[in-house]
Amino acid sequence: MAGKVALAPCNGMSPNGLVSRVAVGDCRNDNENVISICMGSTSADVEGKNDGMLKKYPIVAVNGCPNGCVNKILKNKGIDVADTIAVNEILDGFEVSARDPFRLDDEAEECVKIIKEELSKVIDEIL
Repeated sequence: MAGKVALAPCNGMSPNGLVSRVAVGDCRNDNENVISICMGSTSADVEGKNDGMLKKYPIVAVNGCPNGCVNKILKNKGIDVADTIAVNEILDGFEVSARDPFRLDDEAEECVKIIKEELSKVIDEIL
């Protein structure tokens, strides 16, 4: 059993990237056993200063779009993920969507709730 779970959200400039970041932030605020990873810092860390932290807890990659950048960045760092959430794929099964990469409207907030529910299931499985 892991002590904590690290969530690595998409930092992309897409509407689902924003949904990813908000859902991860909400999960972190709601669960003391969840931490979040800054993917900008992770990708910029060419010296490997973050490697110890990245290997300390199981990581869930939360990708906003089909490019899977979170997984790619972590793989380039030699980090295996415990699980991956594809926001775009999950939301395809619902009749709501985010449309703005900078602001959440009511429909995008519904998207956040859906992704938080999925993240909660994955977190519970890992913990």
